[in-house]
Amino acid sequence: MSPKKARSRVTHSLRGRLLWYLLAAITIAAVAQAFIAYRTALADADQIFDYHMQQMALSLRSRVPLANSEEAGNVDTPLTGNDDLVVQVWSPDGVQVFRSVSHARLPQRAVLGFSNVRANGTTYRIFSIQTNAQTVQVAQDLAVRRSMASNLALRTLGPIAVMMPILMLVVWWVVSGSLEPVARVRKQLASRQADDLSAVSDAGLPDEVRPLVQELNLLFGRVRQAFDTQQTFVADAAHELRTPLAALKLQVQSLERSDSRADCVEARKVAIARLSAGIERATRLVEQLLVLARQEANEAPRQPVELATLAKRAVADLIGVAQNKHIDLGMQRDDAGTVEAQPEALMILLRNLVDNAIKYTPAGGTVDVSVAAEQGPGGRHLSVTVEDSGPGIPAEERERVFDRFYRVPGSDAAGSGLGLAIIKAIAERHGATLTLGESTRLKGLAATVRFVHTT
Repeated sequence: MSPKKARSRVTHSLRGRLLWYLLAAITIAAVAQAFIAYRTALADADQIFDYHMQQMALSLRSRVPLANSEEAGNVDTPLTGNDDLVVQVWSPDGVQVFRSVSHARLPQRAVLGFSNVRANGTTYRIFSIQTNAQTVQVAQDLAVRRSMASNLALRTLGPIAVMMPILMLVVWWVVSGSLEPVARVRKQLASRQADDLSAVSDAGLPDEVRPLVQELNLLFGRVRQAFDTQQTFVADAAHELRTPLAALKLQVQSLERSDSRADCVEARKVAIARLSAGIERATRLVEQLLVLARQEANEAPRQPVELATLAKRAVADLIGVAQNKHIDLGMQRDDAGTVEAQPEALMILLRNLVDNAIKYTPAGGTVDVSVAAEQGPGGRHLSVTVEDSGPGIPAEERERVFDRFYRVPGSDAAGSGLGLAIIKAIAERHGATLTLGESTRLKGLAATVRFVHTT
């Protein structure tokens, strides 16, 4: 695996990202703690060594004999061989009366208290104290001191060096164990067949992951419902298309058997008329099937739409169809108001409402369209109602007519039974309600679509 791919996997893996950041945080914290502990240990060691030098000087100021330096080397036996500490004593008149056995030669001067002096190619830490009888000076090579202090400080880093890898292993184990349910869900999904849309178990999942799995199960439910609807749609469409296609085939065969004799001309004309009607019906059925399928899958953005303006356009588009049947088509009422909708889908809804009313209204009848506004508990509502003077729909059939390809028994109007199904699908997508009733004024059918949350 290339370094680029390895970095990509670490970046996009939740487990890798957690481990990367946590282990990096542990490393940074351990290094910072080690640095602080080391510096603190060095400072503490310096204080201890300074205290030791100070106590040695205080203990020597009263018991060091006044003798020459050569005798002092023989007298001060406890300091013999202790090369890290150098002790010198002067009399009040500046004569050195004592010097410990050491190869170091310090300057013949003393600054009271602590000071650093450069001599013999190195730096000495010196503490000097003066009494009435003598001046005592204790010195220590800083290189030796730092070496001893470093050894003491390094001992404090041992526990940190041991605990850091242990803590890393604990973090690795905790992160891997915490993400194990996620890996289990992934394995469940990876082992599924393409048509398996059953719910995924959310048992034992963390609170942060359980909502994701629950939403995934809801999505599976919607997809399963969409598949079932699609299968039903395809089955119904195939069933409904079989009849007009079979009729078209029969009409074509009838035309093939006819000849040019005078007695067959009339039969030929009838066959051609039936063929044209069959083609028109099949075309209309296919168009409605495509409209229904498109509306079920359409997720176009919504925008404010003037409902009355759209209703007037639908009436204007179908005025010619109404005139051919001598039907009085017009607007009864048009209250102003807008709804959040898909303009094309809403136009299909209104056209189908008016077209159905014209289709089932006898010649010379009346079809009225009205847009009304009303105040409801949730705010201002708009409704569009299409009334006709046709035979209407019996109360016991008003729920079934919303089913695809269902037609009221005894209806003579040509149709495929998809108009109201399309209207209902569009209404439900816009959060509107579609109700069928009896027109109190025209005595026919009254179809009302009520929109909520309008302006």
